[in-house]
Amino acid sequence: MAELAQTVTPQGLLAVCPFIDVPLSSLTRTSPALVVILANVRDPGNAGTVLRTADAAGADGVIFADATVDPYNSKCVRSSAGSLFHLPLVVGVPAGEAVGALRAAGLAVLAADGRASLGLAEVERAGRLRRPTAWLFGNEAWGLPADLVRLADDTVAVPIYGRAESLNLAAAAAVCLYSSARARHEVAAPG
Repeated sequence: MAELAQTVTPQGLLAVCPFIDVPLSSLTRTSPALVVILANVRDPGNAGTVLRTADAAGADGVIFADATVDPYNSKCVRSSAGSLFHLPLVVGVPAGEAVGALRAAGLAVLAADGRASLGLAEVERAGRLRRPTAWLFGNEAWGLPADLVRLADDTVAVPIYGRAESLNLAAAAAVCLYSSARARHEVAAPG
């Protein structure tokens, strides 16, 4: 077990599974309402945690675009805590192609960027998270490159009310995804 596992203290369970990713067209055909695009995300722990959070928030799929870490990386798989098997996963599609396909499928594209002048609360109050949305998240250290930011309909910042310099990518993604999920579920709820 120690030879096969990539952790210092293996949990005593190993599995061999086929790759489960799907083509982008398979995801867009399903009329998704909430999708995550990861662009240039290098930390497998962050990527797996975002995948797990997307699953918990009811997302319809996650796209590992451009130079994003391999979702089958053992740390990414462990960080996903099984969510890797719960929602469609698209791998290796350029971010521009993903944005174009999702926009054609009727989704608004929002880029998360801590430097944006538009705050998440403003987007929520305007009711813009009630419509189908794709969130574009970038590398934790350097964010989204300008060419990817330009692909988005808007760039949105998660507010920081304390003295922290920034949020971890997975934490920021959780705030954004749950804001979208809450807005969608409030619309769907009777009353």
